[in-house]
Amino acid sequence: MDIQVAVLCDYAADYQGKLCVQGAFDTLFARQFPVVHPACALALRLCMMPEDQGDHKLGISIVDEDGVALDPERMPIIGDLKVALPEGVSFFTRNLIMNFQGLKFEKSGNYSVDITLDGELISRTPLRLVQVDQQQA
Repeated sequence: MDIQVAVLCDYAADYQGKLCVQGAFDTLFARQFPVVHPACALALRLCMMPEDQGDHKLGISIVDEDGVALDPERMPIIGDLKVALPEGVSFFTRNLIMNFQGLKFEKSGNYSVDITLDGELISRTPLRLVQVDQQQA
């Protein structure tokens, strides 16, 4: 399985199989910590091949630079992913969108969105939280 796109953004949608992404970002700025980011989305585009057929577990977790989940009670988010290619098809793609609301970041620093397949890390999307003062904002 190939992850063609894994990006944090303000908004994402699947429009007739097309992945629509608005406001992609990798850095958030805050005047003080902890800070709550009101809403964002993780946009994924997966490309699956015949060898990927079967039942899988897809995991998503936002972690700090020490590998600690942002919300240990709710992360990782695990979902069932069933892959079945139609006969005669050499690959197919699917868009997955995960909306997040009220993400609370305790401190500035480096974070990442880790994506696992059957417990194995397959993608890591970086996210940086930067503290700024009143004049910089």
